Amino acid sequence: MVDLCAAVARVVSDTFRLDPALVEDDAPLEELGIDSKGRVRLLAALEVQYAITIDLDRLDEFTDIAAVAHVLAEVLAAGNAAETPEERVER
Repeated sequence: MVDLCAAVARVVSDTFRLDPALVEDDAPLEELGIDSKGRVRLLAALEVQYAITIDLDRLDEFTDIAAVAHVLAEVLAAGNAAETPEERVER
């Protein structure tokens, strides 16, 4: 989980142009300036980074870096990979 926390912290730093030193595992996203629209943006960035789909209902769980990493770990463990463009065309 530590690796995922670091990975999520990098995505947060890159997406919101924050100093990586400020992005600690237990820092509330709101304190980092990430509001509800920002959480949607973070969800989208994670989906692109990991080629997964995260249910929008999970946004309420995005409270801090560790919580986001926990959601990401669950989605990755479930094998919830996004469809490739070729798979979408086949449907």
